Amino acid sequence: MARKLTFVSLIAVLGFWGAAQPVLQAQALTPHVPQLEAKQLEEVGLTLLQESLQLAQLQQYELAVPRAALASQLIPGNSEVWSLLGGLYLQNNEIDKGITALQRSHKLDSQNSSVLFALGSAYFQKGDYNASVEYLTSGLKIKPDVTGALFDLGNSYLMLRRYPDAVKQYEKAVAKDKEFWPAINNIGLVEYEKGNVDAAIRQWRRAADLDPKAAEPRLAIAVALYKKGDREQGWKLGEDALGLDSRYADLAFLKENLWGDRLLADAKLFLETPRMKASSGQLEGETPTQSSSGR
Repeated sequence: MARKLTFVSLIAVLGFWGAAQPVLQAQALTPHVPQLEAKQLEEVGLTLLQESLQLAQLQQYELAVPRAALASQLIPGNSEVWSLLGGLYLQNNEIDKGITALQRSHKLDSQNSSVLFALGSAYFQKGDYNASVEYLTSGLKIKPDVTGALFDLGNSYLMLRRYPDAVKQYEKAVAKDKEFWPAINNIGLVEYEKGNVDAAIRQWRRAADLDPKAAEPRLAIAVALYKKGDREQGWKLGEDALGLDSRYADLAFLKENLWGDRLLADAKLFLETPRMKASSGQLEGETPTQSSSGR
């Protein structure tokens, strides 16, 4: 684990100590700490902010967090440092800390759409979907054409079972990026929960056609076909899907990917068939292909 930089060790590293001076034996317990001026503190804070950002870009989060945290103490009026710190906390799954830092950033700069989007994502992770909708909507008023934010807003509406609103946001996301298959996939999730199985299959086929390595829409099609009675085709597609990403054999993982109650119940029956259990068993211990759905 990376050692956290203390204030004294940090300023020593950055060269703010003067040249070493000889001290008397009696002075050993009371070292001299130079008083830094406000401008120097700001410079240290900005340097830490830049270092933390660079480390975050390299995904060295354990090193980035303590630098950002110290920077937030040195330049507390800087909205960017709170935004970065909040994002790092979210990356480490420290959701409450992330929200607190992001709220500080938002208070300092209420027009930063990225902070509003991050707050929307954070509240989604907490399961507060109404708050997620509020922040994402506010961010989209400032910057309306962000595909990921439109998708996230659709997901929040999906969890609130506000299906027409969810589909509307997914369609907006696809209008901005016609290759963005996760939004098309999630329209399929909505259709299935509404009982429109054939419509759901059509959406999932569209999503699968856009990405040959997307496991999720392929497994969803497999479950739907099996439910409709086309068991052989369902099994074949299911095996193909789990070959792409074996995580989709886990119902908890499917729930994390926003599969609704109806689809989860049908997936459970499908995955518990001997053929699919055998397929899943063969994949145990293998490293799954990472087929991100964007959630």
